Amino acid sequence: MAKRTLQKHIKHISLTFHCLLLLSVFLTIPAKAEELSEVRALRHWSTGDTIRIVIDLSSSIEFTKGRLSNPERLFFDIKGSRLQRGIQLNYNIGDGLLKMIRLGQFNSNTVRIVFDMERSDYDYKAFMLEDPMRLVVDFTTKSGGGGTVQEKPKEQDKEPPAGARTEARLIKKKIVIDAGHGGHDPGAVGPSGLYEKDVVLDIALKTKEHLAKRHPQYEVHLTRERDVFIPLDKRAQIANSLNADLFVSVHANASTNRLARGIETYLLNWTDDEEALRVAARENAISIKQMREMKNEVGIILTSLERESKRDESVKAAGYVQNALAASITTDYPEVPNLGVKQALFYVLVGAKMPSILAEVAFISNKEEEKLLSSEDFRNRLAYSLAEGINGYFMNLPAERVARYSKPVLPEKKVIKAEVAKYENKKTPLANTKKNPKKIIRKSPAKRV
Repeated sequence: MAKRTLQKHIKHISLTFHCLLLLSVFLTIPAKAEELSEVRALRHWSTGDTIRIVIDLSSSIEFTKGRLSNPERLFFDIKGSRLQRGIQLNYNIGDGLLKMIRLGQFNSNTVRIVFDMERSDYDYKAFMLEDPMRLVVDFTTKSGGGGTVQEKPKEQDKEPPAGARTEARLIKKKIVIDAGHGGHDPGAVGPSGLYEKDVVLDIALKTKEHLAKRHPQYEVHLTRERDVFIPLDKRAQIANSLNADLFVSVHANASTNRLARGIETYLLNWTDDEEALRVAARENAISIKQMREMKNEVGIILTSLERESKRDESVKAAGYVQNALAASITTDYPEVPNLGVKQALFYVLVGAKMPSILAEVAFISNKEEEKLLSSEDFRNRLAYSLAEGINGYFMNLPAERVARYSKPVLPEKKVIKAEVAKYENKKTPLANTKKNPKKIIRKSPAKRV
């Protein structure tokens, strides 16, 4: 009898233990990603002595806050949340009160927002607004009583006050996209008379549109937005004057070998590779002999690039762009091979003070690839891939990752105001025919590569 009672007790203890173990497993399972609120964007503006920060959210949240010293920091932990993919993580303010705002995924379900302060005598208040859901934080210099939080918003707090300099100090990554050739320089001309200058201009315009639509966290400029000639040495100067973070020059390749085909991306460096020298010589409008004579003069430029670590960043940028092109183009157009990342001396990249690359998107001298380049869909796919490659570089994706991209939706056509008016020498049909893309790509049977 005692033995049977002991067995019952052991069975009961075992059952209780397993129930507790099962309960602990359920309690430790993290919330599903679908249940997390998404931190979608951060906006800020200044009015008088007040700085307002607005964090856009997908749903309601709870948050905690803390303050740290040496250096002075205020942070908010947004519980049950995650950062939206592609969101900008750092915002330089530097107005004497707030130095910088930093966003990060603190753990799997907590987003931390850190405010790096330039002084310790400040007040702040934080509150939630709905429709759409957002967290608002106001900073002011201290004027008497201590700072507080969680004040209920007044009706006038729901929108930025009139005259506010919305996002005036938002620091965006600047990208300069350079459409090769232009004006009296047509670049390479295909077997059917397709001009390189027209093809690459259309691709550059489309790349800017894709970046604006899919990745608005970037500020994108073009060296030219219509058919004008800009000297090679002026193109990098435009990027330098804008203090750009990346310079991308877009070209179509050409070769005396009519069977040559494929896409490749270049960075600035010296090379003894005959094919790379030929490509660079053509783009530089000089002979291969002249290219070789420049070898000693180039050493100083390359040493400077290496010292400033611009070459390593250019290697990364070229890798991301080439990977994106290969993932999208060579997957759906297997007849267009992936020729990889190469290096050569391109005048257009010399003098750029930021990472810089040159993309050769296809061989216009190849009859089949010329036909592809004359296709609106193919040019749009190239532009989409360039935009995704640029974003991949800035998002610091793993170097070995090659993403596959879906077929893009064609962007709406619109006339874009020229940004480099001082280099314009005349108006061309391009500006008047942008709404009809078929008229953009001109052919001239008289010229050949």
